[in-house]
Amino acid sequence: MNKRLSVLFSMLLVLSMFLAACGGDKKTTTEPPKNNENGGEKQEETAEVPQNLRININTEPPSLHPGLAKDTTSGSVLNQTFEGLTRINQEGNAVEAAAEKIEVSDDQKVYTFTIRDAQWTNGDPVTANDFEYAWKWALDPKNQSEYAYQLYYIKGAEAANTADGSLDEVGVKAIDEKTLEVTLENPTPYFTELTAFYTYFPINSKVAEANPNWANDAGDDYTSNGPFVMTEWSHSDKIVLKKSENYWDAGAGKLETIEMIMINDPNTELSMFDNGELDWAGMPTGNLPTDAMQVLKDQGRLTTQAIAGVYNYKFNTTVEPFNNVNIRKAFAHAINRQELIDNITQGEQLPAMAIVPPSMFPENEKGYFPDNDVEKAKEFLQKGLEELGYKDVSEFPAVTLSYNTSEAHQKIAQAIQDMWKQNLGVEVTLENAEWAVYLDKLHSLDYQIGRLGWLGDFNDGINFLEMYRDADGGNNNTGWENKEFKELLNKSAVEGDPAMRQQLLKDAEAIFMDEMAVAPIYFYTQSWVKVDNLKGVHVSGLGDVQYKWAYFE
Repeated sequence: MNKRLSVLFSMLLVLSMFLAACGGDKKTTTEPPKNNENGGEKQEETAEVPQNLRININTEPPSLHPGLAKDTTSGSVLNQTFEGLTRINQEGNAVEAAAEKIEVSDDQKVYTFTIRDAQWTNGDPVTANDFEYAWKWALDPKNQSEYAYQLYYIKGAEAANTADGSLDEVGVKAIDEKTLEVTLENPTPYFTELTAFYTYFPINSKVAEANPNWANDAGDDYTSNGPFVMTEWSHSDKIVLKKSENYWDAGAGKLETIEMIMINDPNTELSMFDNGELDWAGMPTGNLPTDAMQVLKDQGRLTTQAIAGVYNYKFNTTVEPFNNVNIRKAFAHAINRQELIDNITQGEQLPAMAIVPPSMFPENEKGYFPDNDVEKAKEFLQKGLEELGYKDVSEFPAVTLSYNTSEAHQKIAQAIQDMWKQNLGVEVTLENAEWAVYLDKLHSLDYQIGRLGWLGDFNDGINFLEMYRDADGGNNNTGWENKEFKELLNKSAVEGDPAMRQQLLKDAEAIFMDEMAVAPIYFYTQSWVKVDNLKGVHVSGLGDVQYKWAYFE
């Protein structure tokens, strides 16, 4: 998600809110949940409790096509409606999902997936060909899938996507309807985690070939293979999901419907929760006013969870003045991150002076430079001014800081705008745009400094580094590229010793932080409130959410 751009719009800081209103729902005592075969929870029958979940997803998803999705808003819908070969269960493990059996060759490079008996929502069987079709569709350069690089672990995938190779030579092949053979470039120990990510989801090849626009609206052509089916998509208003009776594990959860409204105002979201119109408020799909965080903490109603994610300010390194590394360092060092956390986000985040979360690189709890190092920032600024030929900041070009529309992003931007004025003497203008428009601006490098968060797609440091390997990479958005950085990432891909591989990634991160193409701000937490009788919602350590096992008690 940009990721999970997470690119990330829901990647707001983690703001969450008020009363966990229960309303007058009748409650029924149940036996403790029982584990089902997929590692989730299976509940005993509940009596007379409506199983209709209401949440906020803030904004219109940019795309609900698995091959085009690039952000957490889209991912939060796709994770409910589709299913990959594997799914991350409630214990955080990748388990068999659309695949009922997984075999791995001795050299760890060939995976054979046996597809279980399952159906698309229109009744078509889910086949191995649907996976081959979907992955090659994303790799086809004409389709401009920004997340295609997630498939580069597959033999021949990168060559096919960069137009130097053939899709026919990509190492994914449907041997028959039930057997998918995947050959990797190198052993990849986290590959079964990757196959749970939405770029690896299947597509109903028959429907997609008949209608290239199948994913633009709800309807008969929008076929999916997950726990829920989309029955309504009122653009910029709401999405309605209904339990899929064709889903192979339909008994795992009890929810009948999920209503996803699109309200991009945290005060309204809080008000709707207080009024009993929403069952969940805050992250990972919504946001709530930062001003309410302390009240919720004091009342003991707030749930806060650390996740593998980082809130960044990216620099457009292709244009002056941010084509100068010392100017970038000056702006990064002149931010008081702890002050932002204490006074604005109030979600127990950790100041970030590194790009990979401490859950993956523990030493990054400290980072590569001190927080709020104003004296060093001034030194970098002076050096950068000299290198660019400016005699002082009075000759500094106009600077604009961009962010996607949200109260929280606005408050952070205003605070940092003041810090840069006070610490560097630089005037900065703020601008905001709606999510989809904003993502397009960053991807086309139509910005100077831009906010963007990133939530891990899988639990490995490479996921926070690989997007910057190539200047034109799908989620790079900075124009930055470094030969030594790229070589270290390439070496890490073929290094069999885990400790040596980890060191290669750390060496690459050191180069990235020295070049400062991105100014990390803080490592994410997520905070929320929910109604008391909502159970089984799974928010992972990567920050995504699944409702497969959810139910109202």
